[in-house]
Amino acid sequence: MEFQTKDGHDVVIKEATKEYAQYMMDFYNIVGGETDFLSFGGNEFKRDIEEYRAFIESTRLEQNSIILLATINGDIIGIASINSSQKDRTKHVGTLGIVISKRFTGQGLGRILMEQLIEWAASNGVTNKISLVTREDNVFAIELYEKLGFETEGLILKDTLIHGVYYNTLVMGLFV
Repeated sequence: MEFQTKDGHDVVIKEATKEYAQYMMDFYNIVGGETDFLSFGGNEFKRDIEEYRAFIESTRLEQNSIILLATINGDIIGIASINSSQKDRTKHVGTLGIVISKRFTGQGLGRILMEQLIEWAASNGVTNKISLVTREDNVFAIELYEKLGFETEGLILKDTLIHGVYYNTLVMGLFV
């Protein structure tokens, strides 16, 4: 899929392949330092490259999991995914994760990626619920999630510690 950001950049959205593993790890390590809303900080996304390649490839083979990359001229500016268990009792629930480069927040990319994931989940034949977690004070993200139909399911108290401050985690879900 291709679309244009509000500021005129041409973005290509495609499924991740193992060839992107190092670029994805590099992206995560950069954006981890751009915001405190992620579960990791700058340079904290540490994975063995071969294991990460294998993870990406196994995700591609699962009917109920997907990783999408948003790129401009081949450079990753966003990653969005739904990862699901392969266990019979829980494979109907996918966990959504989304990370966008600070430079491209507010450009409509988050909404486009979320809509792509929701559409994919609704049509994959397995997923009927998408779950996500976010910090309780991540108001812009929560506003988008609610606009897309996600509802609050719970609150995990003092789940994250950043620079000596505890933050609560909001659990949200969407039935597709």
